[in-house]
Amino acid sequence: MYRLSVLLCVSLMALAGCSNERLDRLETDAIILAFGDSLTAGVGSEEGYSYPEVLADLTQLNVISSGVPGEVSEQGAPRLAQELRRVRPDLLILLHGGNDILRNRPLTELKANLDAMIGMAQSRGAQVVLIAVPEKKLFSDAAPFYEELAEQHDLVLIDELLAELLRDPAMKSDAVHLNAAGYRALAEGVHAVLRDEGAL
Repeated sequence: MYRLSVLLCVSLMALAGCSNERLDRLETDAIILAFGDSLTAGVGSEEGYSYPEVLADLTQLNVISSGVPGEVSEQGAPRLAQELRRVRPDLLILLHGGNDILRNRPLTELKANLDAMIGMAQSRGAQVVLIAVPEKKLFSDAAPFYEELAEQHDLVLIDELLAELLRDPAMKSDAVHLNAAGYRALAEGVHAVLRDEGAL
């Protein structure tokens, strides 16, 4: 059932304003860098069930997982610069900012750090897909500055998928992390967007 709900969510996002074919097609030797914090590292699930690992199976591409639990965006920006030099990805999936939001760090600072990360990737020729993190409140939606950044940089934005999953107790291992089913649903949602936007 969760697969159907995720695909429906992605379809509704597309109908709400995402135009098709905004990503260049990835070749079979392409490298995808999944960059973020504990949600990228797969905290809350066993090894082999993180969303980058599931996405690698779905796409049959080289998906490199680079998630550091507890990392805030101030730490993530310089680390991403190193990862971009090391990995040289064709596509960056950026899922970051949850720890800034949980720790009540200034959102202007978070937005500036994400802006810097996006700029770094684009300057190196990597396409960027941005996954929005929900605000810190009950039944929260995606923090609005993710949409602002997507519009500013002309990015593909996955705006409500993570928020929807974190509102579903069946998808979570604790208050802020997904479980194996949740990470699979996240990977399937990302895969659907990559396919619909022309990358696959």
